[in-house]
Amino acid sequence: MPWVTFSKDFDFSPAARRGHVTVAYKTGMRKNVTRACALAAQKTGALIEDGSDEDPESGALQDKAAPTA
Repeated sequence: MPWVTFSKDFDFSPAARRGHVTVAYKTGMRKNVTRACALAAQKTGALIEDGSDEDPESGALQDKAAPTA
């Protein structure tokens, strides 16, 4: 599942849910989404290409966390 940033508002309805579910992504959101969602957003131009499948901030808090013991 890739991390993507949305360049404009984008609504995604998974085919598996047959239109019963729609997820609304807002401009500027950085989210981990399914490949189907990323491809659909890319086709509509709602995706900022960054070439990374990882969240660059995923370990930021862990690196700076102080021991609690």
